Amino acid sequence: MTATTFYEVIGWIASISLILGYLPQAIQTMKTRRTDDIALATFLMTAIGGICFMIQGYMLGHEGIFLFVTNLITTVCSLIIFGIKMYNDYFKKA
Repeated sequence: MTATTFYEVIGWIASISLILGYLPQAIQTMKTRRTDDIALATFLMTAIGGICFMIQGYMLGHEGIFLFVTNLITTVCSLIIFGIKMYNDYFKKA
């Protein structure tokens, strides 16, 4: 196995693992709209980190495709959860 192939395999494993880690929470939150036990700061900071990694992946070009795509998906999931949490905590109760 060449170094490039190994790099790509590791990238795909990391991407799939992270995406599959975020999607269940995002889907559950969208279905139930329950966010009582979710820490607001967690998903805000995750979204900010994801945006930074997307920028880094974009700047790396072809070599950063895993970084960019993975963090695009996880950032969208984090922002959805963050938005629902904000709505539930600050707008729904008003």
